[in-house]
Amino acid sequence: MWIHIEEAMVLGKSTRLLAGAMTVACIMLVGPSAPSGALFGRSLPVDAVRDVVPNRVMTWNICNPCDENNVGRASEIATYAPQVIGMQEACVRDVERIRDYLENLYGLVYHVEYGMVLQNWGRCGGWPWSPGGFGQAVLSAAPMTDRVSVEYPDGGSEDRGYMAVTTMVGDRPVRVFNTHLAQRRQESVRADQTGVLAAAVARHERAIVLGDFNAVPDASELTGMWGLAADADPECGTTATGTCETTTDWHTKFDYIFLRGFAPLKHRVKPSLYSDHHVLHADVDPT
Repeated sequence: MWIHIEEAMVLGKSTRLLAGAMTVACIMLVGPSAPSGALFGRSLPVDAVRDVVPNRVMTWNICNPCDENNVGRASEIATYAPQVIGMQEACVRDVERIRDYLENLYGLVYHVEYGMVLQNWGRCGGWPWSPGGFGQAVLSAAPMTDRVSVEYPDGGSEDRGYMAVTTMVGDRPVRVFNTHLAQRRQESVRADQTGVLAAAVARHERAIVLGDFNAVPDASELTGMWGLAADADPECGTTATGTCETTTDWHTKFDYIFLRGFAPLKHRVKPSLYSDHHVLHADVDPT
């Protein structure tokens, strides 16, 4: 249950803060009002960061269709507060809500850009004549420029593509790519998609590629990416022998943070209650 206090828009700063505190207090008294019964005003873990980490990037397939819980998704992101987040299987409406929760509940302000490949009311809501957009999204604490959204010539069993933006990671401008490759058992389709993506990445000396590649590290269709960039997990590569951390509930590594012109400092993989893909984030340093 939302409580709108219009007068707060014209009062002083102290009054706005008081009004906001009263709103949160009232919501907590009323009880669950977020998707799936999650409490609005969700608290973060004790060890969570309290502000955006300037050299941290994150990739997360937020799972769709899954039980919608955008408050929970926002809490997962806020726990690590990356400077840049790439999301896959994202609906525009969900991303808008996640972004609002990040700002209103946790004080984390992000810009957003989209790389939608489908308009699907059954999956993303809306009406048959005005369906919701489905695909990729990038949230960045810094402004983004030069957005491109590219659909692969062959998406496989579902339209797929990549998006790219220029933004800041740490104090350096960087080209950030976000992609979702074809579903499993479509190796040849993914190989073609990776070729398209790698050609775009190769044009940049400094790039970060985020995404769900639906392929394990030694899969032949990832050869083009390994030739351009390294994984944020320094133990993971084409010759990995079980040291790559898995990133899905079915114990495979499908999610990657590829670094070109950046060195990995540390990374973390964390299972999530809100997706069948784990949260993967990395702290990086420009080389």
